[in-house]
Amino acid sequence: MLSRVGETLYWVARYIERAENVARLINVNNMLMLDLPKGVCTGWEPLIDIIGARQAYEDKHADYTEQKALRYLLVGSDNGSSILNSIIYARESARTIRDVMPRDVWEEINSLYYYVKDNQKEGLAKRGRFAYLKKIIESAHQIFGALDATINHDHGFTFIRFGSLIERADMTSRILDIRSETLITSDEAKPYENIQWISLLRSLSAYQMYRQEMSVRVQRADVLEFVMHSEVFPRSILFCLIELKTLISPLPNSTEIINLIDAVVKQLKAEDVRALKNGHLHNYMDQIQIELAGIHNALAQTYFLKPPE
Repeated sequence: MLSRVGETLYWVARYIERAENVARLINVNNMLMLDLPKGVCTGWEPLIDIIGARQAYEDKHADYTEQKALRYLLVGSDNGSSILNSIIYARESARTIRDVMPRDVWEEINSLYYYVKDNQKEGLAKRGRFAYLKKIIESAHQIFGALDATINHDHGFTFIRFGSLIERADMTSRILDIRSETLITSDEAKPYENIQWISLLRSLSAYQMYRQEMSVRVQRADVLEFVMHSEVFPRSILFCLIELKTLISPLPNSTEIINLIDAVVKQLKAEDVRALKNGHLHNYMDQIQIELAGIHNALAQTYFLKPPE
């Protein structure tokens, strides 16, 4: 397979996964604000931190009001990780490889683009926001489902899955980092601590599977253990890393990438994540993100950046 095609498929998957993740984050944050009393919720600022855009946001906005933050996250043209921009990037990338992209997948990406662009007022309004975001999440699931069912499961499909999983692991680490750091721990908020950890799980579509797997009430140590160490939940960091190794192992010249993944897995399994407090958890999540970036860079150097012969 041409490196250009493999790289394009990889980024289509990352962009669609990113749009879905941001849509879910907004939806869950919206519900959290309804569950918590006024003056207790952290507002919309943490979501800007999760996508790593604080400086870019503050360069153009003086505060984190709901309307400003929402517009930035949903359709902000100056935000590379906004839902609309992510879908635009996925659509433009898919357009360049129409010959290998199944028609149903292209049509779904195209439909999602027009839906997000033409109905943004619904997303910005309280009344239509839930349905708007739910449609984005469901469309992302439909795109990945159609890819799994209709595209050849060759090297191209490997890069699709790799892109989706590395984006997912990165987002899980970011949500854990920022959400745990911004947890409200005042005496006034103490009765609502459990709600905040449930919200973190819901940000990862993990609440139901957590209850099924852990069989305990929602509490910090068990949430960290599940979201970082579960080998069966598809959004846990360890699960994603194990899947990345399974995907890349059959490809030629994959030894360096396998070694990088093995090193992160070994470190992650050895870490007592239940004992990580805020400062240490923040530093550890930073390190995980750096190592995920290293895996991405090694993949690009090995398969995408080859000079022409």
